[in-house]
Amino acid sequence: MSGDGGQPAGTVPNRDAGPTGSDPLFPDAAVSLGDRERAEGAAAAGGEVPRDRELQARVFLARVLEPGDETGGRWVRERGVLEVARRLREGGRALPGVSEKRWAGLCARAGRADPRRDLAVARSAGARFVVPGTAEWPGQLDDLGDARPLGLWVRGGPSLRMWALRSVAVVGARACTEYGAHMAATLAAGLAERGWVVVSGGAYGIDGAAHRGALGAGGATAAVLACGVDRPYPPGHTALINRIAEQGLVVGELPPGDHPTPSRFVLRNRVIAALTRGTVVVEAAYRSGSLVTARAAGRLGRHVMGVPGPATSALSAGVHELLRGDAVLVGDAAEVVELVGDMGELPPERRGPVLPTDLLEPRTRHALAGLPGRGTATAAEVAQQAQTTEDDAIARLYELRALGYVERHGDGWKLTRQAMISVRGGRGPC
Repeated sequence: MSGDGGQPAGTVPNRDAGPTGSDPLFPDAAVSLGDRERAEGAAAAGGEVPRDRELQARVFLARVLEPGDETGGRWVRERGVLEVARRLREGGRALPGVSEKRWAGLCARAGRADPRRDLAVARSAGARFVVPGTAEWPGQLDDLGDARPLGLWVRGGPSLRMWALRSVAVVGARACTEYGAHMAATLAAGLAERGWVVVSGGAYGIDGAAHRGALGAGGATAAVLACGVDRPYPPGHTALINRIAEQGLVVGELPPGDHPTPSRFVLRNRVIAALTRGTVVVEAAYRSGSLVTARAAGRLGRHVMGVPGPATSALSAGVHELLRGDAVLVGDAAEVVELVGDMGELPPERRGPVLPTDLLEPRTRHALAGLPGRGTATAAEVAQQAQTTEDDAIARLYELRALGYVERHGDGWKLTRQAMISVRGGRGPC
């Protein structure tokens, strides 16, 4: 059924549309009333929202260009999304920076791209497309320069921008040990309890342990995927990723339905690094993709942290290599927050157990230390060791006798069994 203007019900005229109401850039697409209302609502909330054609152009380019394509990013920066989309749609002479062969491949992709279909599929999966310049766009992603995402597909209710303001990445080996899984889960739970969002990649191993740790603590977590947000990967984490989407956020650059590849996993890691205030690596071999995330974080000026493991563990070798460089060793959430948090968010003071002898007055402690481990010593010998007078040494020895630390044997003094246990406990076995 048509409206007063002869257009299908549910659409509105487009300023750039041709006589038929279709978009000249995307001729098979009309601008829906629902999209326009959503854009106007976002603008009312305080964000500058791109016009419908610009949004569609970014969705179109996200289907044509691979994530992190700096050449494409430069085209967008210099020429604008509409012009780049038009050139790819029309084909013709290649834009600068690519070979004719690659340009032909991009144009072939452009011929199959359908932004309206991608938006519809995303909507049915409960996802939205967040682009630069809108209220929900995390500004720290702009640090990626021309490798900045064209936009991000997001599943989940919370604001991506607000969550990213106070977030930490926890990443590591897929084939992790029990120790690594325990440390990742404990670290994530501690961060969640302190009000931090835990960001990871949704993979097996450390990523999954970090997500579960945050969820188990009733906290916030976000998974950044290397595939479409409507097709959880790995398949064994489908239930986990769906739960994250219900309680937190699932984020990805790739359009709905797209599958992961090794290069896409690597490029996904730059988003994790840029999105968060710092990256913690828990177990990583020398060739681990987690080190890519950590190094990207370092280049972007974010904090890089590592949880140490056994010196003999190959899974901790990559972490130890980071720690030999500029990374900071951390053992729990409090130490992470000390680095990434606001001024004054300090961890508790660390110290060993308090021994009874720690409570002694310093000069009395020196007198006790002046007695030999075996045999007896005179008050004069104790005074010499404690660097005090004989009279003062005698006074201290009688204090120690009242506390049960020393005994008098004629003119000599010796340690009791109680003192031996206490002193050894403080000094250790060597």
